[in-house]
Order: sequence, then C-alpha cells, then structure tokens
Amino acid sequence: MSTPLTVDQVEQFRRDGYLVVESLFDPEEARRVLEISHLDPEIAAEAKDNENYEGDGVATRLVYRPSLGDNAYSALAASKRLVAPMEQIYSSTMCHYYTLNMLKDPGTGGWAWHQDYGYHYKEFFYPDYISVMVALDPATAENGCLRVVKGSNRLGRLEHSGLGSQLIANRDRVDLALEQMEEITCELSPGSVLYFDGNILHASHQNHSQQSRWSLVISYVPASNVWVREEPSTITRIDPLDDAAMEAAITRHEASVRK
Repeated sequence: MSTPLTVDQVEQFRRDGYLVVESLFDPEEARRVLEISHLDPEIAAEAKDNENYEGDGVATRLVYRPSLGDNAYSALAASKRLVAPMEQIYSSTMCHYYTLNMLKDPGTGGWAWHQDYGYHYKEFFYPDYISVMVALDPATAENGCLRVVKGSNRLGRLEHSGLGSQLIANRDRVDLALEQMEEITCELSPGSVLYFDGNILHASHQNHSQQSRWSLVISYVPASNVWVREEPSTITRIDPLDDAAMEAAITRHEASVRK
C-alpha cells in the first residue's frame, strides 16, 4: 500500500479531524474538470436547489451522484492520488458512497453546522466515514469556503434536526464547541483537497462575492465498515485509477461535452 501522507499528516487528521493537501491535482487538471462541469448538459439538467433554511433564504445548488461512472468527476473520485491517503489513514481499501457537484455561484447559499455522519449513521455501523472536497474554483472566505471546528470529530456524533433541506447539529452543543474549540477557515486553491472526518462539525457561509466556488464533495467509507440498512448497500469498492486512466477518463468526458 502506498504511503502518500507523512506520519505527522496522519496524526493531524486523526487528532484535528481534517487535513488539507495542497495541489493534489494540478491547476490545469482542476481547470479542465471545471470547464467540463460548465459544459456538461447533465449538470444543467440535474442540478437542484437545497433550501437549507427556514423562512426566507438563498438556495444551495448541487448535483447528487450515488454511483461512479465514466466521467471526469468519477475519475477524480476514484483516482489513486485521492484514494491512497484514505487507504493509509484507515489501513483499508475504500468504498465510494456518493459524489456531489457543488455549484456555489455568486448569490447562492451555504450550510449550517452539521456532521456528515450525523446524516448517515443510520446507514453505517461505525463512524469510519470521510468526505473529501476537491476545489475546482478558488475557495475563499469571501465566496463561502468550508469552515470546520478543529478537533470536534472527538465529540462523537451529535444529535441532528431538520432545517429546511438540511440537517443541523444540536445548537447548544455547537455553541459550546465554538466556545471551547478553534474554528478554521479552509481556503483552497484549485486542485487542492480537504479531507474531513465524518464527525467533524463543518459549515459554510453564502457566497456574497462575484467569484463562483464550484467543487466536488465525495464521501467514502473503508471497506471494513458495515452497512446496516435493510435495503441493499449502495457503496462501491474502489479499484483506484492510476494517472493514465484518470487522464483518459477526463479526456473522454471532455470530448463528449464538446461535440
């Protein structure tokens, strides 16, 4: 098994609940996938608005993809570059759960504080759950980049309740976490990646800038986790793609959207 992370990086992820890896994909790779996203008719057809608020608010646009396919988004999601660090963290092969194309244009919304495992503990027995954000546009404080509460993964799963289209973590516990722990603004350049634990509290503001913030958010579990719902599992074990296979899939997708 390859070991792309240092011992200190693995320790940081386990302690703090998140890890930024700069330039995991180069800016040109990110630019090409972003351009494909803008040209892709499936994105335009399948994008939906999440109304993550009660009363008046600004919707959050996204595309939900429950499975991998022959496209640029899946090529990044299954790439050895992205998957190998998680294999190292969990000492396990990894399974894909879902991919989100996050379409955070100017004037679109964000997310209140929540944990991803707070959404999905009814699917998985263990809290071994990880999400990965791949920046396609620059992610900045001004355009509503992700914020995390450092070390909040060690709190375990908090109770969640509904807020419009999303679930939010217990407000009293979130307030206490923000008093006791450090809030981190996770700015990313295109091609950089944020790994974050399923139990870390995270949120994002609305995009009040003129710069879009498109990204991929991909969720995984190690193959050792246990699916607990009665219906068949929707997770897919990943056979990681080398750089040549990833490039070939991006090129095929690029050609198809340019026809």
